[in-house]
Amino acid sequence: MVPFAVAGLVAWAVAGLVLLVFFRGWLTEHGHENWLWTCLAGFLWGFPGLAVMMRHDANRRRRRQAAGQG
Repeated sequence: MVPFAVAGLVAWAVAGLVLLVFFRGWLTEHGHENWLWTCLAGFLWGFPGLAVMMRHDANRRRRRQAAGQG
């Protein structure tokens, strides 16, 4: 699950950077500056998601080890 969370973080970061670098003027002209904030929010909310996925993977590993020893 962790790779999916990391991929989401990277996707939001790349989308935000592309918009910031290449489309900043267009966003301003058309009143879409909130798209940059959406990318930032997606990136930042990815960190709690990453923490949850790391905990989930650790718990799954622990359950599999316990089932294998029983």
